[in-house]
Amino acid sequence: QVQLVESGGGLVQTGGSLRLSCAASGRTLSNMAWFRQAPGKEREFVAGIIWNGGTADFANSVKGRFTISRDNAKNTVYLYMNNLKPEDTAVYHCAGRIGVGPYQYWGQGTQVTVSS
Repeated sequence: QVQLVESGGGLVQTGGSLRLSCAASGRTLSNMAWFRQAPGKEREFVAGIIWNGGTADFANSVKGRFTISRDNAKNTVYLYMNNLKPEDTAVYHCAGRIGVGPYQYWGQGTQVTVSS
């Protein structure tokens, strides 16, 4: 059984930084990603990384501000968020999948709030 557990959310001022962590257990997932959902909005892709190759992808809204990395030894993925803006406020979810297709595994989410 795969479990994803996020941590690292919180309240930060505009321009601040946060690091989110996602610890995976159960099996190694080939693709890991971060999504977010703000109140009243649909869930959106933020960043993704291929587990073994390290190739990363980012939403246009976070390019240049967010980075994603993984520690295979710890089976953990990180999202480094810099220069945060109020519009980054959302619940951030970690997701994982094996191969291509939809993400099958999801974490409970961690709240990120950016104050203006």
